[in-house]
Amino acid sequence: MAVSAAAAPAAEPLPRSIFKKFLVMLCSLLMSLYVFYCLADRCQTLPGPIIAAGAASEEEEGGGGGFLGGSAELPPWQAAAARRKRLLQRLKQRRRRQEAAPGAEVPAEGGGSRAGGSGGGGGAAGTAGTLTLLLGEGTKRLPQAIIIGVKKGGTRALLEFLRVHPDVRAVGAEPHFFDRNYERGLAWYRDLMPRTLEGQITMEKTPSYFVTKEAPARISSMSKGTKLIVVVRDPVTRAISDYTQTLSKKPDIPTFESLTFKNRTTGLIDTSWSAIQIGIYAKHLENWLLYFPIGQILFVSGERLISDPAGELGRVQDFLGLKRIITDKHFYFNKTKGFPCLKKAEGSSKPHCLGKTKGRTHPDIDQEVVQRLRDFYRPFNMKFYQMTGQDFGWD
Repeated sequence: MAVSAAAAPAAEPLPRSIFKKFLVMLCSLLMSLYVFYCLADRCQTLPGPIIAAGAASEEEEGGGGGFLGGSAELPPWQAAAARRKRLLQRLKQRRRRQEAAPGAEVPAEGGGSRAGGSGGGGGAAGTAGTLTLLLGEGTKRLPQAIIIGVKKGGTRALLEFLRVHPDVRAVGAEPHFFDRNYERGLAWYRDLMPRTLEGQITMEKTPSYFVTKEAPARISSMSKGTKLIVVVRDPVTRAISDYTQTLSKKPDIPTFESLTFKNRTTGLIDTSWSAIQIGIYAKHLENWLLYFPIGQILFVSGERLISDPAGELGRVQDFLGLKRIITDKHFYFNKTKGFPCLKKAEGSSKPHCLGKTKGRTHPDIDQEVVQRLRDFYRPFNMKFYQMTGQDFGWD
């Protein structure tokens, strides 16, 4: 009996030990399940082949960092998920269009088109295009549309607004191929372009093309069907804006008034100064019309791009053959900067404006000089209105 009584207390710790082991095993299991869940959730959005290709393109496009000043981009996996969602939405839209018009032509991979023999054939083409994208096999193409000018006219704003459209892919940095890098060849130029799928448009913008004498012939040699976009602005305001940009980089340059005139006493304008020369739009346009018909060039008002961005973007989307996706809902007016900003920029979920280099405060210019410039530009403006069939209201 004494042995039995002594053995009873010794048996008590056994259940407690088992209970501790059970808790440890349960915690380990729960922790493993949690880690597995996290990994599985992240795997859905980790950069696969499509995201790797997309990321490479985004790096190419981001070559200026400050295009959307102060932007806080989404983490890579969230941006990837957003892009994939947009791609699936586009696939559904294309399928609906193909079902509605089974005989419609579907753009071919090489930029041409092929007729869909049946509704099923069109759906197969759309599916193939999506599979191509998902596998990261988009094609780098030479641009079908180029924003060729003008400097300080609003070209950066237009490009960033257009990049909101899912069917527009554009290089962020200015390639300067047709004015500074032409000797590098078209293969080099094509390699700068982002990858695109059928139905998407490749674009670039380099404002100096408009005033480069060789650019029209070179672009025509690449493709006579290239669509050209020119953003123009009151040449007097544009010249002051041009000077303001230079002044921010070189504070010791002469005054705007002294640079404007060859001889202030006689009032002779110095047209060799680039800030003045760029604004003689009619002169530069004559060179382009030697190689491209006027209907292949769209003239965007820099002023209306500020006062009515959705309206001007509507014209641009029509010109490019795109569905009008960019509307008023994409913009809000920033009173501090004095121009419209995007509610949601590409690859971001927050509102963004162009960087601090945009919307600089202009220096005070002698109003007598401003009036003299208006008188100088007036005949050139009138000729430009006549050539384009548009009155931009600068006079």
